[in-house]
Amino acid sequence: MTERPLLIRYLLLHAYGMGGTIRTVITQANALAEAGHRVELVSVLRRRDQPHFDVDPRVRMSALADLRRPARQARAALAREAAGLPAGPLRRLGRWRAARRAEGPPRHIPRSEAGHRAVSRWIEEAVTGWMAGLQDGVLVTTRPALNLLSARFATGGVLRVGQEHVNLAAHRADLRAAIVRWYPRLDAVAVLTARDAEEYARRIPGLRVERVPNAVHSLRQKPSTCASHIAVAAGRLRPQKGFDLLIPAFGEAVAEFPDWQLRIFGAGDRHRQLRRLIDRHHLYNHVFLMGGTGRLDEEMAKASMFVLSSRHEGLPMVLLEAMSHGLPVVSFDCPTGPADVLTDGRDGVLVPPENVPALAAAMRRLMADETLRAELGDRALATVRAYSPEAVARQWEELFAELLGRAARV
Repeated sequence: MTERPLLIRYLLLHAYGMGGTIRTVITQANALAEAGHRVELVSVLRRRDQPHFDVDPRVRMSALADLRRPARQARAALAREAAGLPAGPLRRLGRWRAARRAEGPPRHIPRSEAGHRAVSRWIEEAVTGWMAGLQDGVLVTTRPALNLLSARFATGGVLRVGQEHVNLAAHRADLRAAIVRWYPRLDAVAVLTARDAEEYARRIPGLRVERVPNAVHSLRQKPSTCASHIAVAAGRLRPQKGFDLLIPAFGEAVAEFPDWQLRIFGAGDRHRQLRRLIDRHHLYNHVFLMGGTGRLDEEMAKASMFVLSSRHEGLPMVLLEAMSHGLPVVSFDCPTGPADVLTDGRDGVLVPPENVPALAAAMRRLMADETLRAELGDRALATVRAYSPEAVARQWEELFAELLGRAARV
């Protein structure tokens, strides 16, 4: 731990929701609170009474825009009351126009960033107003939309660290242009892989870029026996995760090993298309879309193989979580992420990106050999120890202390 406790604020878009970024940021916050620091977890949006993931009681939680039903009803009642007040037509028209502007799109978030759809003008103004009032400690923003707002509006003396959970090349052109323009104002940008750090350094000379991996939420997991005939995959049902490639690959593998099944955990807008793909390949007795779950750890412990079929990744948390159960991993060697963690043939199997026959062949190899599955799983468990919450928290402490020390000397 540093000589004195630090004040660290994490800003998330949905701290109360589900998702890999949410879980890993909460893991960071909990580990730093455990280390004795003053930690705040601030959610831009709040739609639930309680967070989905466990938050250390020493971590202070708050939200900038409370969108739970009672709060929405209260705002609606206030609007109705204001509309009924005696006023001239021009004043009513002005209030109506102001309300329309408030509910319009944000001004400072690029259109291709997912936060553009989630954040209205009035919510963006709530965020920038809160940022402008910060005068001490460290502000850690956790996605490009929030990093960009921090770079432009958190100018009151707080130290600004932006986190990137997706590699730079995966962003659309409008978002990359905004990143190149505004990220130099941040004190540092933390990325998940060495290759992504090199890309940021190339595109934005002079930017302080640090590679700090995500931590698994716990290493005290129930290990897999690697004896079942169950493969698992997990993630949002979206094109990035490549489940449309995984399903036909598994179909090739299961033709030789018909007693195996694949369970895909997650929700998303491609559920119907993936269901049709399963039917087209006659895999309805072998591939199951399980939906979202809060019990993924238990499901991984039942499995004997984890498959990552993503087209691109940052550092896939679900891969690290699988390894923490001693699961062998078969993965596409997509542009960043898997190869930063796995060594092919040692603690997992890497195959060329989007190569369906190669993915099928790698799965068949593991399906055929329980001993190989167990050996890869044991070595995966040894590898993932470098990603423990305590180990990663020490890296964050060192970075924050160095940046604060440098700012104090300026």
